[in-house]
Formats: sequence, structure tokens, C-alpha cells
Amino acid sequence: MTLAPAGHKKDNPQEGLAQIREALAAQSVVLIGLMGVGKTAVGKRLAARLDLPFVDADTEIETAAGMTVSEIFARHGEAYFREGERKVIKRLLEAGPQVLATGGGAFMNEETRANIKARGISIWLRAELRVLLKRVNRRGNRPLLAGNDPEKVMRKLMAERDPVYAEADIVVDSRDVPHDAIVSAVANALAAKLGCKVKPAPKTTAGKKAR
Repeated sequence: MTLAPAGHKKDNPQEGLAQIREALAAQSVVLIGLMGVGKTAVGKRLAARLDLPFVDADTEIETAAGMTVSEIFARHGEAYFREGERKVIKRLLEAGPQVLATGGGAFMNEETRANIKARGISIWLRAELRVLLKRVNRRGNRPLLAGNDPEKVMRKLMAERDPVYAEADIVVDSRDVPHDAIVSAVANALAAKLGCKVKPAPKTTAGKKAR
């Protein structure tokens, strides 16, 4: 497991990204973590930097089911949703490389973890409780929070899921900073994991072009 350093220099988004794509080959970059860590927001920006497709597993599940995640939970229950989630993620991983954002409970499934390990590099976006609560309270479409105390639910989920998330290949702290800063941390951690050398951006001076 590679832990991205808390403090890092800003990387040039154009430097080293081709090496990362080449090193990934057919593997996908799979973002895991609790609701509110920013998997979709970070994933979209990371995919743009790496020039890879971005796929959101929940969106794919909704498309396949013809219902929103909240509707699936309400009509069929969590167990039904998890089974569909397992099947969809298995299918998506066969179509790599890509940046794949997964739902908070996806990595808890043993088969899904094995599939991710076989076909991708998992990145746990980890966040403190206060950051998570600030973010999840902005949206009212979280099935596991419906009618419940958000803090109590999030504490319970962290206790249950964090030890499993810790099996991820890379851990990056999702702090209360602009998403691009987290994307840079993820890109740097990916480069280190894959053995890529991310070169610093060339220096320029007024009136002169970098050589």
C-alpha cells in the first residue's frame, strides 16, 4: 500500500502522464472510499489528465436498472443493489483502462475486491469525519443516510469499512482543499506506484521559451 505524502510539490499535469498511461496498460484506476470523499469529482479530473475514459459505477447501475440508486434501495433493498453492483463492476473492469469511481460499499464485496486487484489499481480516498459530514449534508440522495443521523451512520461505516479500504494499493487523503490538489496527489502516488518518473515542469523566463 502506498500512502501519498501529506505535503507535495505541485506537478505539471502534462509531465509524466504518458508514462502512467503506458504503465497502466489494460489496468483501470479504481477509486474507493466512503460517500462524500469525492470519488466522482476527483475521478473526472484525473481521467481528463490521464486522457482516459471516466466511468461512475453508480451511474452504470442506474442505466442498467432504469432506476436511481435511491429507487433501487427503496423498491428492492440493499442486498439486491449489491448484487447488481457486483455484476456491473465486474463487467466494467473488463473494459479497461479507465478511471472507475465505485460506490462506498462496493469494495466490501470479496469478489469485487479480487476483480479490482486482478484488473486495476485501487486508490482509497480517505477523509476525516468532519470533512465527510460537511459534504454528505449538501446532498439528500444518500440511501444509507435516509431518515438516519448522518454522524452516527458515518461513524459506523468508517468503523466497518476503513479496515477493508486499507487493503487498497494506494491511500490518498481527501482533504478540504480544491479537487485539483487531490488529483495531483493521486497522480503523483500513481506514478510512484507504477515506477514512473514525473519530471518537473520546465522553467521559463520572460521573453524566452523553455528548451
